[in-house]
Parts: sequence; C-alpha cells; structure tokens
Amino acid sequence: MRSEPMGELVLGIESSCDETAAAVVRDGRGILASVVDSQIAEHAPFGGVVPEIAGRSHLRSILPVIDSALAQARCGLDDIRAIAVTTKPGLIGSLLVGLSVARALAFARGLPLIPVDHIEAHVYAATMECPRSPYPCAALVVSGGHTTLYKALSPLAIERISTTLDDAAGEAFDKVAFLLGLPYPGGPSVSKLALEGDPKRIAFPRYRPRPGPGETAPRFPPFSFSGLKTAVLYHLRGQDAAAPTPPPEAIADRAHVAASFQEAVVDALVEPTIRAARELGLATVLVGGGVACNRRLREKLQQAASDVGINCVFPSPAYCTDNAAMIAGLGYQRWKAGLVAGLDVDASSSCG
Repeated sequence: MRSEPMGELVLGIESSCDETAAAVVRDGRGILASVVDSQIAEHAPFGGVVPEIAGRSHLRSILPVIDSALAQARCGLDDIRAIAVTTKPGLIGSLLVGLSVARALAFARGLPLIPVDHIEAHVYAATMECPRSPYPCAALVVSGGHTTLYKALSPLAIERISTTLDDAAGEAFDKVAFLLGLPYPGGPSVSKLALEGDPKRIAFPRYRPRPGPGETAPRFPPFSFSGLKTAVLYHLRGQDAAAPTPPPEAIADRAHVAASFQEAVVDALVEPTIRAARELGLATVLVGGGVACNRRLREKLQQAASDVGINCVFPSPAYCTDNAAMIAGLGYQRWKAGLVAGLDVDASSSCG
C-alpha cells in the first residue's frame, strides 16, 4: 500500500460494450492505474460485437481487472473514497455486470456510488491531460456507437447539440471494412489501407440531412453516415445492391475506396464541429471516443481549428477508446457536486 498522501481516490468501473475496465484516479485527474481487458479477439470472427459474448466476457474479467487496477495503483479498497460506474448508454447486459459489482462494493464498504454517463465521460477524458481548463468548449464524441456534438461549459454542464440520425462514424468504418474484406475492428484496418490510396480518387458524398417542406432547419444539423456507407456498397457491387460483394483481391481500387471513404467521414465530422465552435464563440474543441484515434481526423481537425484560431484537444489514444479512468475522473466531479446514487440505481441502454 502507499505510504505517501494519496488525495481522494475514486475507483472507476466501465463495462458498457466490449472492454472490461477499471481505474483508480486521484482528485479527478491523476491516473494512478488504468486497466482494460479487450474482447476484440472474441468478437473478431463475427465482424462486430455480439452482446451475449460481451456479457459473459465481462463476468469472467471484471473482478480480476479491478484487482489489477488496485495493485497497479498500490492501494486497497480501504483507500478508495467512492465508486464510479458507467450506467448508460451501452449494451444492457454488459452495463449490468459492472453496475452489479459497483453496487456490491459500495454496499460492502459503505462508499458513495456515482453513476456516470459513458459518452459524457469521453468528453471529460479529453480534459484529464490538459494543463489548464479547456472550458467552455465544443466537444465531439465519435465512436462505434455514437457521433455526438456537445457544448460543454464545465464537466457537469454539458448540452448535446447534435447527434447522428443513423449509423455512428465508427459503425460505418466497421461496415465498410467488412465490405472491403478487412479485419475487425474496422477503424484501424481502413485507416491502414487508406495510407496506400488516394483520398480524392472517388467522390463519395458528404451528407448532412436537410429539413423537409415546412420544417425548420436545426441550428446544428445532425450527422448521417448511412448514405456514405451505401455509396461505398454501390461502388463495389454496382447498382444491384443484392449482388455479392467481390472478393478483396478482385477490388482493383480497394485502397482508393478506403482512402476516399475515410476522407468523406473526416470531412463530415470536421466542418460541422468547427462551424459549431465558431457559431457558439468557443475557443476550444475537445474530441473523444475510439475514432478520435484516427490519424487523418486528428490532422484535418487540428489544421481546420488552427486556421480559425481554435485550440483542438485530443486525449492520448489509450484514453480515446473505452476506459475506466474517464469514468473515475468524471465520477469524482459528480461526487463532489453531490450527485450520488442509491443502491437501486439502474442501467440504461440509451442516452436519455
């Protein structure tokens, strides 16, 4: 155990999808331990996350992962002041595994139980390595399940201003990777192949939904990636969408498809984010979620932000993907604000 002063330690637990994670964070920012057990190998044969497999894997991993985080932080449960856990959104079976363990620990140890929104935690993750507060700011969370734009005035004052109508950006990467015969997860696979292609070779659409007759255009239109995904499908199969996808070796422009698709996704994320930040008078843009690891997104968003005098902040790659450090960090802020839940708190698969 540690002998030096440790500050106030929060144990974070994250099990919303296909990573089982636990972390110990000091005073909301100091990451003493962050352990993530990934299920990628288990889901790869299916080309995506299988909820039943995810739930069983969390059951096997959750206690060893928590033990490992405590050992890495050189502390014990006696040193923990609060338990923070993801309660939404995510796969309900997976969420319940983490929440059940968090409830048990909170009850057994008499500790505060802090519910945390996984998506809002991705926003907070981008602040944990900042030397100065980035608030107020615009925040883009882009992952396999979510593409959402926020106005954030503080860690707890966060307003969703735009989201996706259909596929999330990361989901579109996974589906296009499948069409191109690339391994799961699709984001890294497509990004790697895109390095060999020309992003201007194929004019894939950059689509933003438009209001219908009599409808008022929203101030910040939603994102949409299903049309882009369909455009890739038709490019590969011709106009018969029911035709079989050609095998990878038969796709002559495979790298160009990957590069052009990636460029279209990045453009569809960059322009609305910068426009929203400027319209709201915000000097900083935070980016979180697994797709925030994408090198092309980092390049283009940082350049676009720099061109108009906006600061752009990305977390380290380890804190872009699902992790419990962001849960513990935001959990600390919620705890200090008195946002403590009872042991009857439930999980929700939706963001509401």
